[in-house]
Amino acid sequence: MIVEQSKQILNEVKKAFIGKDEIAEKVLMTIYAGGHVLLEDRPGVGKTTLALAFAKTLGLTNKRIQFTPDTLPSDITGFTMFNREKNRFEYRQGAANCQLLLADEINRTSPKTQSALLEVMQEHTVTVEGKTYALPSPFICIATQNPIGYAGTQPLPESQLDRFMICLSIGYPSLENQIRIINTYKNNSLLDDLSVVTNAENILEIQKYLSSMKVSDSVLQYAIKLCEATRVHSLVEVGVSPRGVYALVCMMRACAVLHERNYVIPEDVQYIFQDVCAHRLVLRTQAKVDGITARCLTRNS
Repeated sequence: MIVEQSKQILNEVKKAFIGKDEIAEKVLMTIYAGGHVLLEDRPGVGKTTLALAFAKTLGLTNKRIQFTPDTLPSDITGFTMFNREKNRFEYRQGAANCQLLLADEINRTSPKTQSALLEVMQEHTVTVEGKTYALPSPFICIATQNPIGYAGTQPLPESQLDRFMICLSIGYPSLENQIRIINTYKNNSLLDDLSVVTNAENILEIQKYLSSMKVSDSVLQYAIKLCEATRVHSLVEVGVSPRGVYALVCMMRACAVLHERNYVIPEDVQYIFQDVCAHRLVLRTQAKVDGITARCLTRNS
């Protein structure tokens, strides 16, 4: 059932997001694993289209917030406002009060506003003036950001990067896929034509099933040792955290299910290790001088 539903979801998403099937598959894995997605790439390669396609296909309540330098934390968490008619303060919901939040160009806003997402992403709650409000379940954040070199961007703090289960780079499409994209979008945007395939209850059931899925000790040790290797690497200042190890295990399970298995194999670890762990590393100065990136290190692990 999960495999068939997943194929239907991906088929719908691919109608609007053309030519990068592996990226769409990994986003769906992350949603099944109950994590958040960071899409990092240049403008115009389809980051927002991918996020909107999943929002439409999954049948989840969704909101979109376009981050700018003047975006405030209250735009995300909400705020209290005095109601003169009722003579009391009332809570007004922010953008985070939904099941799927599209945080567009997250690194174009201030660190203070970025930090407003920390509680939202980890606890699935917002706290406003000392009162905590629970968010709908499931809660998933799909954020996009442009490379740090672009004007007007602010780097995400390590603590926030660690809360994204996976970080993906889409890249440019091939010549053939660019032709398909141009021909497809010649008349209209296909986002309006996508069908709803599932709903929140089904997503929660899949997440519950994955959390109960067993991983053999040998595969678990293999995954943990890979993460531990990043902590002692000579070019790494900060390696993969225990939260990162947990994220890797969740993604291993989701990868196995999407490949029609109820058990995890080492190839599942290898398939998603770089995407789960690279953005969590803080490299030493020598690595930056030598032009070595985190993705290069995790590729060679």
